[in-house]
Amino acid sequence: MEEEKLFSVRTEFVSRVSTSVIRDLLDKLLQERVVNSGEMESLQEMARAEKARELIDMVLKKGQPACKILIDAFCELDPFLSELLQLK
Repeated sequence: MEEEKLFSVRTEFVSRVSTSVIRDLLDKLLQERVVNSGEMESLQEMARAEKARELIDMVLKKGQPACKILIDAFCELDPFLSELLQLK
């Protein structure tokens, strides 16, 4: 279910999420071992929209538990946008 939810908001997430929220999401995903330091570093050099796109695609490939961690972290870090995207 989380995978479908995340995929359905992909376009809006990519166009609206801020750089600081992406950075905080990456920190949280690293802490939860969803991404490793190599994956995190590869995203650092990208532009904001590309970084958001790669982040969401990377997590989608890792399955349901990873998607849930991303959604929960996003709802915590950006309650306004996550509510707008109906992720809560």
